[in-house]
Amino acid sequence: MPVIGEMTEGEGPAVVRLWETCGLTRPWNDPTADLDQARRGATSTVLVARDDGVVVGSVMAGMDGHRGWIYYLAVTPEVQGTGVGAELTQAAESWLASAGARKVQLMVRDGNPAAGFYERLGYERQHVTVLGRWLSVRE
Repeated sequence: MPVIGEMTEGEGPAVVRLWETCGLTRPWNDPTADLDQARRGATSTVLVARDDGVVVGSVMAGMDGHRGWIYYLAVTPEVQGTGVGAELTQAAESWLASAGARKVQLMVRDGNPAAGFYERLGYERQHVTVLGRWLSVRE
């Protein structure tokens, strides 16, 4: 079973490739910038699952002062269905709880089949509308 721990400096490219493989990146978000910002922040972390030193999963977690958020949960297709995603989720929840989060939330894009995965872990659909606005010009 893979070992979960904090992402190290040299693992960034492997993590971004994993996110791309799992379809988590979007043209308007620079995944490397997201990764770097999370690693620099005092209220966020990036955890990875390693199997014989190879990154096979990742999760980003951040705290907004009240709630914890989970982002970019990804597991290589060859390892999906083996419990690694659930272990990464639990590791992120533990990190967030230790940071003082009382609740954890995540967003799943419409049509993403991962919604069922999160529901099996006990996550419930929230009765909220997510609104957004860009603060900088997108290219």
